[in-house]
Amino acid sequence: RPNYPAGLFAWLAGIAPARDTAWDCGTGSGQAAVGLAAHFARVVATDPSRRQLEHAEAHPRVDYRQASAEVSLFGTASIDLVTVAQALHWFDLEKFYAEAKRVLKPGGVIAAWTYTLLDVEAGIDDLLTDFYRNVVGPFWPPERRMVDDRYRSLPFPFAPVEAPAFSIRTVWSRDDLLGYLGTWSATQAYRKAKGEDPLVVFAERLAPLWPDPATEKTLRWPLHLRVGRMS
Repeated sequence: RPNYPAGLFAWLAGIAPARDTAWDCGTGSGQAAVGLAAHFARVVATDPSRRQLEHAEAHPRVDYRQASAEVSLFGTASIDLVTVAQALHWFDLEKFYAEAKRVLKPGGVIAAWTYTLLDVEAGIDDLLTDFYRNVVGPFWPPERRMVDDRYRSLPFPFAPVEAPAFSIRTVWSRDDLLGYLGTWSATQAYRKAKGEDPLVVFAERLAPLWPDPATEKTLRWPLHLRVGRMS
């Protein structure tokens, strides 16, 4: 999985009321939590999946806990920043927002972000769009619609904060890209339903556009943020 840009965490730390405690909710393998740890004295990273947490990157300032988004067990008004990286669409929003409002300090910040399809270059981008929408598209879970909408239509009951533009950038080989596409839940659901791998045909179509598998290209995922502040 690509890593989030360091500038995102520096900006979030800069608008938080203090840098004491951040809560990374739905942390998964801890990508955002470790990024936050560069700026906060303590990061509590929660996820309901014990398996996800077992694969999380250890850091001395990150405390990983198995917990749901809707019941955090934090004290009231104890958190400076709440972050949700590529996970908000899985939450019970009404209950999560109530919990976030309870635990955030006055002036505390909540930030949720998502990313959709990556950009590489013309031709390859067209091939990726076709794969995403038409090949594995029917196998995405219904919640994926919120991601495709870039979280724009989700309720977000906080005073809005305008965010700068951020994007994930990485340099990958052709095999790196294919490996990433294989992690998509829709790709895995396609394999299970049809008994075949859609990446075989995709790789054949990609080869003329990326003939040397060792050649590396720059890939970019624009981030789509919803940021708000407690009054």
